[in-house]
Amino acid sequence: MSQDRQLQEAVLAEFAWEPSVTAAHIGVTAKNGIVTLTGHVENYPEKRAAERAATRVKGVKAVVEELKVQLHDSVQRSDEEIANAAAMRLAWEVSVPRDAVKIKVEHGWVTLTGQVDWHFQKAAAERTIRGLYGVVGILNETTIKARADASNISDKIDRALHRSWFDPKKITVTTQGGKVTLTGSVDTPGDRYIAGATAWGAPGATAVENDLIIA
Repeated sequence: MSQDRQLQEAVLAEFAWEPSVTAAHIGVTAKNGIVTLTGHVENYPEKRAAERAATRVKGVKAVVEELKVQLHDSVQRSDEEIANAAAMRLAWEVSVPRDAVKIKVEHGWVTLTGQVDWHFQKAAAERTIRGLYGVVGILNETTIKARADASNISDKIDRALHRSWFDPKKITVTTQGGKVTLTGSVDTPGDRYIAGATAWGAPGATAVENDLIIA
């Protein structure tokens, strides 16, 4: 059996194992470690769950996600209803500064804008509305406020990465203002995610470009 076919079957098996994913509605192809997902899911959280499940399979280098959200009639909501529910959720979310994030809804797609101090606040805003009825996708355009102390970001991230078990010879951190770029290689997609999350934890980081490859 070819490696591509083995990887395809491994991803399908992972979908069958993951209770939040309906595997029968998803098509999987694999080529040179790149997995493409097609078909449809019933809600936006299932779409995210399918992407995460594929990413954690050994041998997957990247996931091309082409899934469509097809809502059942019973969970359809108007854009106004979604906007009102999203605004209420954000108002109750302690991780998101009050009135910092603005909401626009169009055909079930939610766009978030505004400015926050930290990336975890931007992520919390998206996570808070992800499971709302009627949402078919989220575009998070919230930005991180620039800080005056952005000059030492690279050194701080280096130290944070090396406190973990990352090999200092395999990851290079470069910065330009508040923008951080990670290059080099890691062993798994999970390692790549952790390295990116570590970079986002640096004070003054306004953007992270994760160019790490899986090797």
